[in-house]
Amino acid sequence: MGVQQTLLLLGTAAQQLKERLEASGYITSSWSLEQASQNLQAGGLFAGVLLSGEAIKFCVALRQHYGDKNGPALMLEAHSNNLAARSLCLELGADDFWLADAPPSDLLRRLRQQIQRQQPAAPFNPNLLSLAELVLDQSEKQAFRGNRNLNLTAKEYDLLLVLFKQQGVCVSRKQILEQVWGLAETSEANIIEVYVRYLRRKLEADGEGRLIHTVRGHGYCLRTNGAQKL
Repeated sequence: MGVQQTLLLLGTAAQQLKERLEASGYITSSWSLEQASQNLQAGGLFAGVLLSGEAIKFCVALRQHYGDKNGPALMLEAHSNNLAARSLCLELGADDFWLADAPPSDLLRRLRQQIQRQQPAAPFNPNLLSLAELVLDQSEKQAFRGNRNLNLTAKEYDLLLVLFKQQGVCVSRKQILEQVWGLAETSEANIIEVYVRYLRRKLEADGEGRLIHTVRGHGYCLRTNGAQKL
């Protein structure tokens, strides 16, 4: 965990996303169309390639060069989410498209999903806990959402670990106070709300969906949008 992934940006619109992608933890490399023609055969180790309109012609060559498995995720620029855009992806061998006028969070979500699909399955590691694109590394006491290190404080990590170990189940406020702070139910219980707010801010910093859910009258649950168990 924590190894930065490199993206290749081809075309003007893709290169305009450079700062946003780097702020989300990626390394970026940009080629002009002339460089793309020269460098294509040399290839490169990229987690993903973003191609904007004028660079789409390189998609077929990229797919042929890298093959269908374990190559970079190929993402085409599109101007609408419709059948034509999906058909073009299939025709050119791309994995998905990104909408030119959509919020950057939509591109980041699509990109993470496709990179995860293209990467070979990692060997089982008992120190890693995961939910969707959220991973907690117990050996390093770090957490990542997609490619982004959440940089948790010690108490934020402890709280997330307690929720992770009962993933999908409501953890009561009493349990959280005892396991994270070593406290009984006291007037200081609002400290939980404060730290849940801190965690949510870090987990959702790139516009990602909510994973820590409030269960009114009970406590908190770490889950995707499915139902929790009380």
